[in-house]
Amino acid sequence: MSHPNWKRVVIKVGSALISPNQQGCSSHYLLSIAQFIVRCRANGTQVVLVSSGSVAAGAHLFPEQEKSDIAVKKAMAAAGQTEMIATWDRLFDFPSAQMLLTHADLRDRERYVSIRETIFSLLDNNILPIVNENDTVTTDKLKVGDNDNLSAMVASAAEADALIICSDIDGLYDKNPHEHDDAKLLKSVDTIDQSVYDMAGGAVKGGVGTGGMRTKIEAAEKAVSHGIDTYIINGFTELSFNMLLAGENPGTHFKPHAKPMQENVHWMRHTSNAQGEVIVEGDFDDSLHTDAEQLTSSEIIDVKGEFSVGDTILVRKEDGTKLVKAKSNYSSCLLNFIANQESDEFAHEFEEKTGPIISDQHIANLEKE
Repeated sequence: MSHPNWKRVVIKVGSALISPNQQGCSSHYLLSIAQFIVRCRANGTQVVLVSSGSVAAGAHLFPEQEKSDIAVKKAMAAAGQTEMIATWDRLFDFPSAQMLLTHADLRDRERYVSIRETIFSLLDNNILPIVNENDTVTTDKLKVGDNDNLSAMVASAAEADALIICSDIDGLYDKNPHEHDDAKLLKSVDTIDQSVYDMAGGAVKGGVGTGGMRTKIEAAEKAVSHGIDTYIINGFTELSFNMLLAGENPGTHFKPHAKPMQENVHWMRHTSNAQGEVIVEGDFDDSLHTDAEQLTSSEIIDVKGEFSVGDTILVRKEDGTKLVKAKSNYSSCLLNFIANQESDEFAHEFEEKTGPIISDQHIANLEKE
């Protein structure tokens, strides 16, 4: 088979590949990945590298410290990040650029657009972007939590054609291959549903990473909804990368949606965090999916949280059923004021003059949630 016709690809490499024994960085498994990146670029494919490993790479510098201590882990990340970037740099004869991100960067629309522009500018100048979560400054509220999901967000931002997620096994199996000798590899997944998550099991326990097969499935679901071919492959074997370059599938291929989400809608659903909630009457959900602008203050039961014009909000029913995430055209203060008016006529006239609460162009349906 011929080389895949990718214009742009994102490859995610985990901590176990960067620092197998947590004694600094090792190029043992990285050489074949670097060769894959070089060959992709030679074939005209732009590459973005999402690389974990800063905490694992810096762990050996803190031999007497409690590794679970948050402050120590942040220090390990700070010390290990430079070593990790230097290790990658030694494997390439072209320039690279370090991009450290937090979820706060990605969920803020202005900063998200800036990230996109930076990635495109680097790629246009033949510079390899190397992306990692900024573990030194992240808190629970600011972090993505794992680089699998981060890689999907980056793939969406970069408008990638393919996302390749490296694992320690060949892909998704119907049961845990470490525990069941008869486990079978799934070569292709058309639809990601609960049965797929059940096969993935829970999060990783122990080791040097923060993810597991479940987070890889979460990442795949994000990516395919944006029309991105997604592969989970064994990153420890050179054969995986040779097969990809030959247009073959070495692991599990998650097929992209035939009708992918628009970029801004995908960002709203999968990346942005709702800054507040609008609770609506239970029988309003059908009309909301067909015409978001039908939402008026008369259908609103309650407004929770504080948000400004342009923030993402969650619209849900009283029983907790999530309906949509949307860009709010009103602040929480103003929306509360209108919704609490005794005169429906006043609220109607106000909304006629100022426009709809949410618009069809900035809405992401959450009917599966």
